[in-house]
Amino acid sequence: MGKQNYKNHRKFYPPHHFIYLPLLLILEGIGIYNIWNDSENKLSWILFSIVIFLILYLAIMVRQHYALGNQNRIVRLEFRQRYFEIFNKRSDEVCEKLKFDQIAALRFADDDEFKELLYKALNDQISGDQIKRSIKNWRPDHHRI
Repeated sequence: MGKQNYKNHRKFYPPHHFIYLPLLLILEGIGIYNIWNDSENKLSWILFSIVIFLILYLAIMVRQHYALGNQNRIVRLEFRQRYFEIFNKRSDEVCEKLKFDQIAALRFADDDEFKELLYKALNDQISGDQIKRSIKNWRPDHHRI
């Protein structure tokens, strides 16, 4: 696996992103196409398209909801632990001032940059994306969902 950085830090789950979802999109396209071109079975194709759309919607939303909700909790916990290890004090007040995208972005910074970027996040209100773009020594996270 190559060195992780801003440009390649996103992660995909190939069976879901490149097989299951495209297959559902193709089936949805077939259903919509046949609604207009198969007048004998139009009602069947409408029902088919609705069912495929609902399966597609549920596949995207349920997977994302559970995985991201759990991941967000872990990212917050990791931030609290790291803050305690670096500053030797609780992070309650700091966590209340930061948005989640800032907390998530800070996990990619090494310890020296973490301090500097945390200060900028608190005082200059830089966004999570700005934090990620400012990181010079990227700390990879290969265990994300």
